Amino acid sequence: MNELAGKLRLKLEQLVDEFILTGARPPEVLSMIEAEIENMKTRYDRDPDPADDPDVIDEPSNDWPAAS
Repeated sequence: MNELAGKLRLKLEQLVDEFILTGARPPEVLSMIEAEIENMKTRYDRDPDPADDPDVIDEPSNDWPAAS
């Protein structure tokens, strides 16, 4: 197992443990993680780098004279 995989596994184990300690069952937590990973894959396919998206959505200005 390479270093990155080891770090990822540790983070996943911590995440699962966090929810188990609140009363969730491990299979439920793992199923939710799997579903969320699938959602993330879909979003990544559509927009591989969402960080480069503008923070503000460009919308038409309402500062023309008849807007009020």
